[in-house]
Amino acid sequence: MAGLKTVRQPDLVLITLTRNPLVPGFARRIVSVPAIGRADPYKATLIPNGLLVTALNCLLDDLKIVYKKHQM
Repeated sequence: MAGLKTVRQPDLVLITLTRNPLVPGFARRIVSVPAIGRADPYKATLIPNGLLVTALNCLLDDLKIVYKKHQM
């Protein structure tokens, strides 16, 4: 079995966010950021109470964004 290589699985960063629905245009803020894999290059922007837009600008350079709106 010489020459076999393992396939690297994609990293997964889950961002939970909040915003004030009573204030139009209120900035979305990060609540938590669990990561599966390596999120080291992005840790400076993936901080609780940090702005979502800052984190997304950093992540969009290298990653695919998948968005799901949670209904309450």
